[in-house]
Amino acid sequence: MSRTARALIAALLLACAVPVAASAQTQSTTPTTNAGTKLNFPASLGGATFERSVNYAAPPANNPGQGMAYQYSTPKRLTISVQVYDLGRRVPSGADNPTVTGQFNAELSAAEQQFKHAGYTAFQKPSVPSSCTYGSVTFRCVTYSGVTQGNSRVYSKLLLTGFRDHFVKIRIDWAQSQQQNAADADAALQAFVPALMR
Repeated sequence: MSRTARALIAALLLACAVPVAASAQTQSTTPTTNAGTKLNFPASLGGATFERSVNYAAPPANNPGQGMAYQYSTPKRLTISVQVYDLGRRVPSGADNPTVTGQFNAELSAAEQQFKHAGYTAFQKPSVPSSCTYGSVTFRCVTYSGVTQGNSRVYSKLLLTGFRDHFVKIRIDWAQSQQQNAADADAALQAFVPALMR
């Protein structure tokens, strides 16, 4: 993947992570445990390597409802991002309640806008999201894609569920130009998600 394409995907990761300005965040390269859910984000997780975290509750953002975002990379150079947040309310467990369904629709709309803002064209997504189960956790999920200015298709799979009173959003990104595919993404998620959510 070209340096420009990697930078664009990284920017999309952070931009799609939460709807706050990218400058309003505190970043760290130190792995952590999420205080609200007690999920552990170690240096290596399910074969993926920790890259950084972003704390939206700390200054200068001071937006506790947006929680924390964590970014990992896989050996095949796929990027996995996890955001744990509650938007200032208690989130019911599971993927099929109205709170999660409504937030999933908002996340998908935001992702489409971010793709367009980044200059991607030919945005594609299925008309109806599905359910995906990794380990013992079921998520509302969808795979969407767009075409870069270099005429390469990039893909993202978005997962969302309610877990320990929070939303847990996981997104994995891959690019056609890197000979990465949906099977690579699913294999990475099969290893990563059960290791995270145990």
